[in-house]
Amino acid sequence: MTPARTQYRRPDHPTPVSVVNDSEGHGPRVCDDMTVEVALAVMASARVEYLTVCDGDDESTGLVTRLRLAVLRDSSAYTDRIRLRDVLDAPLPSPGSRSGGVGEYGRVPGVPALAC
Repeated sequence: MTPARTQYRRPDHPTPVSVVNDSEGHGPRVCDDMTVEVALAVMASARVEYLTVCDGDDESTGLVTRLRLAVLRDSSAYTDRIRLRDVLDAPLPSPGSRSGGVGEYGRVPGVPALAC
C-alpha cells in the first residue's frame, strides 16, 4: 500500500479562499422549508448576512437576514419547528410590480407569515 501524500500549510500562510460571484446579488439560495437553526448555520459557514429563500419551484420568494433570524431564535416565540417560510421578510420585487400591494403567494410586504 502506498501512503497518501499530505500537504501541510504553515500557520503564517492562510488557506486560499475562493469567492463565488453571485450574479443576482441575493446571497445563497435555500429552500423555504429549512429551519431557522439550519439557516443560521448555513449563513455562518457561507459567511453571509442574508439568504435568498426559494419555494419548491426554485422561485425566489424573499430574503432573510442573519440578524432577523438571531432575534427570532432568542425570543420566547421561537421553537425548533419554525421554517424560513414562516419568517420571510417582504417578497422580492419583480419587474413591473406595484409597491404596497399583495406580494407573491398572498403575502403582504412587511408582514411576516405565521404558521397555523
